[in-house]
Amino acid sequence: MDTIASLFSFITYPVSWVIVQFHKLYGAIFGDDTGWAWGLSIVSLVVLIRICLIPLFVKQIKSTRNMQVLQPKMKAIQERYKSDKQRQSEEMMKLYKETGTNPLSSCLPILAQSPFFFALYHVLSAIASGKTIGVINQPLLDSARQAHIFGAPLAAKFTDSASEVAALGASLTDVRVVTAVMIVMMSASQFFTQRQLMTKNVDLTVKTPYMQQQKMLMYIFPLIFAVMGINFPVGVLVYWLTTNVWTMGQQMYVINQNPTPGSKAQDQYLGRLLKGVTAHGEVRGRTKRNTVKRIVSKGADRNDIERKFIAGLSKLGLAAQEDGTVIKSDTALAEAEGGAAQKRQQPKRQTKAKRQSGAAQQGAAKEADSPESEPKTSLEKQDAPQDDKPKPAGKPASGSSRQAKSGQRKGPQRPKHPSKK
Repeated sequence: MDTIASLFSFITYPVSWVIVQFHKLYGAIFGDDTGWAWGLSIVSLVVLIRICLIPLFVKQIKSTRNMQVLQPKMKAIQERYKSDKQRQSEEMMKLYKETGTNPLSSCLPILAQSPFFFALYHVLSAIASGKTIGVINQPLLDSARQAHIFGAPLAAKFTDSASEVAALGASLTDVRVVTAVMIVMMSASQFFTQRQLMTKNVDLTVKTPYMQQQKMLMYIFPLIFAVMGINFPVGVLVYWLTTNVWTMGQQMYVINQNPTPGSKAQDQYLGRLLKGVTAHGEVRGRTKRNTVKRIVSKGADRNDIERKFIAGLSKLGLAAQEDGTVIKSDTALAEAEGGAAQKRQQPKRQTKAKRQSGAAQQGAAKEADSPESEPKTSLEKQDAPQDDKPKPAGKPASGSSRQAKSGQRKGPQRPKHPSKK
């Protein structure tokens, strides 16, 4: 860790300068040698860095939205190449390249603040070793070594020996308890941040390599922090815990105000929005109007959650407009009532036995209504229609040989005896 931190030694001077400036402010309130003054200086450093990273966070949100727009295309690629995982990955990468989307853009804030993290680690390591660094001179170094947070010195680590902790004016038990609690809180906040991203703000109908990576990171990152945290000084643990809490709160705000389409968070958000429209009869707030505007612009490409929202507006007699507002619409109300009435009038589905018995009853009724009152037996023959003109004598009827009964001779027959007529 010291070797990696030394690579970012070029930024230790500005980091130490910022900490000293905040220490002057909080030292005047809590005292120069207190843990509150130095601890709050580190927390303020985190807040300042995260404010500076807001443009990267905005870029991250835009990239995430681009990923959401590509969801239908990615789903089509998955269906087309579901039996060829390699070709599926190649087509996904090709789609990312054509649209200029980077699925790993969510790591930008972490990568951007890494230099500050290692620079702070380098500063605190120097304080633990009793060395001046950056703008931290000997008086400030002595003050920092005397500062304790709940009994644990800023430069103390979980793996320090009892003699090293005693040199900093603390007990090993206090250091172990404080660092263990902070490591658990740091890992738990990281896990909760990733979990709410995967369970609430992801469209689970589309499986992407990006989602698989996020699912792996949900379990890997807390383990990494738990293992590496035992080698972090207390001041670095304060820094990392603060930035995790900031990330968690920032993400909760984004999920509640701008959720991913098709996710559980969007269903909850549009439910709250529909309740607000029901109570006030209008869409209040520019952000909410922009949400309605995006839904209207999608047209037939809306997902099931967005269709449910539009149907809810129709039941209220409201119609969403292209500018994100809603207006009274008798047509929307009539369509909603007509659809509900038509749905209520649909007959119940009959079983196969009932359908067959009904068909049999209809057939019997048709036979009873037929004009032929006397049923014909199989022994009776229908008289074939005959022509009015008599047939010429001497010429047998065509096909007479075929119509001869069994047991009779073919050809002309001998006339019968008069007594047998």
